[in-house]
Amino acid sequence: MRLFGTDGIRGRVNRAPMTPEVVLKVGMAAARVLKKEEGRNMVLIGKDTRISGYMIESALTSGICSMGMNVLLVGPIPTPGIAFLTRTMRLDAGIVISASHNPFEDNGIKFFSSDGFKLPDELEREIEALVKEGSFVARRPVGEAIGKAYRLDDATGRYIEFVKSTIPKGASLEGLKVVVDCANGAAYKITPEVLTELGAEVITINNHPDGTNINHCCGSTDLSNLKEEVLRHAAHVGVAHDGDADRTIFVDAEGREVDGDRVMAVWAVELKKEGRLSNDTVVATVMSNLGVEHYLRRKGIRLVRTRVGDRFVVEEMLRGGYNLGGEQSGHIVFLDCNTTGDGPVTALQLLYLMKKTGMPLSEMVSDIYLYPQVLENVEVVRKDVIKRPEVKEAVRKAEERLDSRGRVLVRASGTEPKIRVMVEGGDRETIHAVADEIVSVIRSVGGKG
Repeated sequence: MRLFGTDGIRGRVNRAPMTPEVVLKVGMAAARVLKKEEGRNMVLIGKDTRISGYMIESALTSGICSMGMNVLLVGPIPTPGIAFLTRTMRLDAGIVISASHNPFEDNGIKFFSSDGFKLPDELEREIEALVKEGSFVARRPVGEAIGKAYRLDDATGRYIEFVKSTIPKGASLEGLKVVVDCANGAAYKITPEVLTELGAEVITINNHPDGTNINHCCGSTDLSNLKEEVLRHAAHVGVAHDGDADRTIFVDAEGREVDGDRVMAVWAVELKKEGRLSNDTVVATVMSNLGVEHYLRRKGIRLVRTRVGDRFVVEEMLRGGYNLGGEQSGHIVFLDCNTTGDGPVTALQLLYLMKKTGMPLSEMVSDIYLYPQVLENVEVVRKDVIKRPEVKEAVRKAEERLDSRGRVLVRASGTEPKIRVMVEGGDRETIHAVADEIVSVIRSVGGKG
């Protein structure tokens, strides 16, 4: 059984690997890998609002403490909050219990190292190997060597102050009316409070988590409710997070979506103008729209592409010395602020830019032309269906049909049992037809149901 995907461990709760038994061993293995001979040996654990978070938190805590490391519990907090606190409190590791944008029936475990970055692949492999091998559990400490669990009561307040500190002191959002969709997730208190404290008029929706309504018909994966509320309240902008608030997608005053690609582009141009865009380069994934690449090129900014996944974006940013990157889905990483995608920071930065320039969001993105793009998710029994010759042939034919006027990307999801199909090109009718053909082939040879 493989544990780690592109973003930690994730799956249906009470089905392997997200069972209490496996999670207990993950906690034990992680403590065995991360424990030092001297020092605090403290691991920070936060979570989103899923009902299963309590169960997984307890299992992880038991496993970590049983191996002699200590645990600091902070309760519901955005993923970037854990990255920030782990780094600034000089802890040994941080853990987020979340399945991000997935439905509440799923949950996951993300690890951060002491520097606030996602745990390196080699350490994930070491943890996974120990869980599978199992014999290390016989070497557990006893007596006073067992770890303790504590609770940090002011974690949310610390993170809120950090988010506010990412714009100049004295800056205000007064005059902006904002609708915030919290996805009934980890940012349900944080983003509304940050924006309110800075003077914005805030209308908050989907901020009453009950353990089962996280991401349900709301948040960054379903903007319909947010669009309605922006229009109803005549708001200047709408902000939508996902369940763990490492993503942000926007809606302009006319109810039109502004995705991560265009947010990155707007931010990049502003940073370049201020002389703060490292190497005049932005890092994005293969999913980012060609239109954004062309827009940035006209502005003298280079776009470097990586595999899908914010961890690959961050790895390339560190390798090349870049400070801005992200994904179309709304993960925006500005390394001068935080070490991972930070939804509340992204929201604040864009609203501050609107206030600073006096421009509505629609005007800020008006000259960024996006090529028509189709995204389809196909549920499959096995993700290696993309290696089938029938699927490869369908992709080849699609690329031949599009010629140089578009592109095709077919990949296995790193977090769900799905194949993601992306087709991009100049003619909307053609790309829909091409996408439908590929999806049909995938379903015929390996679809679920």
